[in-house]
Amino acid sequence: MATHGKNYRKAAERIDRTALYAPATAIRLAKETASTGFDQTVEVAFRLGVDPRKADQMVRGTVSLPNGTGKTARVLVFAVGERAQQALDAGADEVGGDELIEKVAAGYTDFDSAIATPDLMGKVGRLGRVLGPRGLMPNPRTGTVTMDVAKAVGEIKGGRIDFRVDKNGNLHAIIGKASFTVEKLAENYAALFEELQRLKPASSKGRYLIKGTVSTTMGPGVPLDVARTRNLTSEDAA
Repeated sequence: MATHGKNYRKAAERIDRTALYAPATAIRLAKETASTGFDQTVEVAFRLGVDPRKADQMVRGTVSLPNGTGKTARVLVFAVGERAQQALDAGADEVGGDELIEKVAAGYTDFDSAIATPDLMGKVGRLGRVLGPRGLMPNPRTGTVTMDVAKAVGEIKGGRIDFRVDKNGNLHAIIGKASFTVEKLAENYAALFEELQRLKPASSKGRYLIKGTVSTTMGPGVPLDVARTRNLTSEDAA
């Protein structure tokens, strides 16, 4: 059984586990319980009332965080010819066709997002065993299978994140760094939350957002009031 250090336990004592905090308040508490050793990532986790085994209840999407993620994403692009040059000009970290596909097939995954032109998806699709479990497979629904590779690279470098529910109905996403202000993190949270609400499957019955937490990399989870759908950037009462 995992044990936590003294700093973690001390931080956890400041959180009322029976409470449901307004998003901005939860974010402030998460920031306050972050250690100062390094600039920790701030992440939110939701439990969704969906059955991901059913295709029409798979929640997956992208959102551009208004204040970015605090991290410059490494972007790989499967493209050749003119599109490859456009991707490089837009700031892609690695670009290529068959050779790059073979490199990834051998296990290379040192990147945060992958984009592909439609003409290469027949070959890229064979990388499912490497890319699939990591959520890196290009997909038209997330705008990562496209001829406009320059736009896709720019959006990802600018703070767009991809998210998807896992087989147990859990969804994780980063909303920035602990060094961000509460206001900037709350604005990023609001953008993600509103997109999740928009993506609610029509076939999902009962509660859609069951529960949620916000935490830093090494910090305890702070319970979120996921029923709060307005004034998401304010600590005032809903």
